[in-house]
Amino acid sequence: MDKKQALLERFLRYAAVTSQSSTKTGTVPSTPGQRTLAELLARELEELGLVDIEISEFSVLTAKLPGNLPEGKKVPTVGWVAHLDTVDAGLCADIHPHVVKNYAGGDICLNEEKQIYLRTAEHPEIERYVGDDIVVTDGTSVLGADNKSAIANIMTALSIVQSENRPHGDIYVCFVPDEEIGLLGAKKIDFSKFPVDFAYTIDCCELGEVVYETFNAGGATLKIKGVTAHPMSSKGVLVNPTLVAVDFINMLDRGATPEFTENTEGFVWVNAMQSTPSQATVSLKIRDHNREKYEAKKAQIAAAVEYLKVRHPRAVLELTMSDVYGNIADAVRDANRICIDHLYRALEIQKIEPKTIAMRGGTDGSFISTKGILTPNYFTGGLNFHSNCEFLPLSAWEKSLDVTLTLIDLIAE
Repeated sequence: MDKKQALLERFLRYAAVTSQSSTKTGTVPSTPGQRTLAELLARELEELGLVDIEISEFSVLTAKLPGNLPEGKKVPTVGWVAHLDTVDAGLCADIHPHVVKNYAGGDICLNEEKQIYLRTAEHPEIERYVGDDIVVTDGTSVLGADNKSAIANIMTALSIVQSENRPHGDIYVCFVPDEEIGLLGAKKIDFSKFPVDFAYTIDCCELGEVVYETFNAGGATLKIKGVTAHPMSSKGVLVNPTLVAVDFINMLDRGATPEFTENTEGFVWVNAMQSTPSQATVSLKIRDHNREKYEAKKAQIAAAVEYLKVRHPRAVLELTMSDVYGNIADAVRDANRICIDHLYRALEIQKIEPKTIAMRGGTDGSFISTKGILTPNYFTGGLNFHSNCEFLPLSAWEKSLDVTLTLIDLIAE
């Protein structure tokens, strides 16, 4: 079986397990399908000869492929990480992918019955893959290449390494739930079960993309308790929490919001507000690649709340802030940068032009790197994640697998 077919067969098997995460349950994993997928992978890892296979109470799956190098040869211990969940994009949770063979160009009919198309006018990038075989959705869901194409990549690489008896050091794998809802699974890793010198995530995007710079990310919630009163007797009594919330929002920098920023510019995003006559809640997302600027944004929010307390002394204000993940780049040191060097060398060997991006988001590696395990990210080859127009060209996906195998070879050297 060739590599493309091996990747595709695994992906279709994993995509058949519904594993969309949910923000509504408050548990990790947030949905039972993620554990079902972890159990499927655990059985396959056992068949591949891995050891120390364990699924935690949080459905974090870890396993080890012991090295086969000559006795006394020491090389770094490396890990690969991918997430089990697919995103809730407001579409169907069940995924029904199919393959467009030898794409001839033009619009692709995803679903003839529902007349859903992937149109080149909206997604001209698809025409870069004329002549390729392309995995697409049936138009009712995301494809789930984020991140089941990565899982298939890792599992196929392990199979090839074992079948070819390729030289390698100790390799660990870690499959985590609930990445799409705040890296919750990565935060449940027992790192004693993942004792690596460095690691890689494989998560988005197009051919050649490399990420080792991400946002510092946090969230803030302001709860406002007002004073209710009937309009006939409200003068000097009523404290309207909705207007207090509006005052707070108006103190934020309207030029530093997602719709006005790009590249490494940070932002504060008011992403939700709920209010009643008695109380209001404002939710914020805080992002910046620069740690000092990130902390400054948090300080500005706190200062705005202190001003509100003076302006509305009878309102009860409660601000909570939390950090979600950090910038991978802040974990780069001379001693661990070799994992990034290996990644660029692998791209060079595979004749892939690198596309280094500062991601306006985060990966599981954004949290894992804060634990002293530098974890850069590289491409799966897929495009248009989080939409029903997500697609996965097999040629780019195979190149992602080639990078994984080349990294194993380089580290073994």
